[in-house]
Amino acid sequence: RFNVSVNDLTGKRRTHNIAFARQVAMYLCRRFTACSYPEIGALFGGRDHSTVIHAYKVVAEKITYDQEFQMELRGLEDALAR
Repeated sequence: RFNVSVNDLTGKRRTHNIAFARQVAMYLCRRFTACSYPEIGALFGGRDHSTVIHAYKVVAEKITYDQEFQMELRGLEDALAR
């Protein structure tokens, strides 16, 4: 959806488009799995649990004020729920 590879999501690069896609992926992992924050961080290249918490908060906040993003995220969630 965000035109980034799995290697980008788990890698060290922090360009805006990759970092945001990574945050969304972390958010979705937290919503759709029983994984803890440390477990999710480990899956994303050994990141700290606080990074995952921050990612979750960033995406949750963006949902509250960006209608277009909210619709896009809901589409991703619906696709994952199928």
